Amino acid sequence: MVSVTPVTEIGADARGTTHVFDNDRTGQLMVTYRVAGSVSGRHYHTGRSPHKNPERLVLMSGTAVINWLHIETKATGSCTATAPAIIEIQPLAWHEVVAQTDIAVLELNSLKDGRGDTFNMEGNALY
Repeated sequence: MVSVTPVTEIGADARGTTHVFDNDRTGQLMVTYRVAGSVSGRHYHTGRSPHKNPERLVLMSGTAVINWLHIETKATGSCTATAPAIIEIQPLAWHEVVAQTDIAVLELNSLKDGRGDTFNMEGNALY
């Protein structure tokens, strides 16, 4: 339901590193910053919106834990992502992103993409 893929490093020198990833999405994207200990998400998508099927996030810096629950099968899971990494969230996976450190995230969608396909649920209501 949720996968984390390291971003490919193509170069490194005294200035830092350079990484690449393939992306078929264009248009408005979001950059979000979250502080350590904060929780984001706590919702799911049905996949009606193409950019939420699946939802893709690029963790640019920091470490986060992604907890998920499939709203139909009730399967659960948790995975840790350390930047740079791509987080892919499948439709019908309720998910929350718990920042273990301060994090920066590039969301490969806009707020408009989620309208009509974002359903909020509090975690304790799911178990």
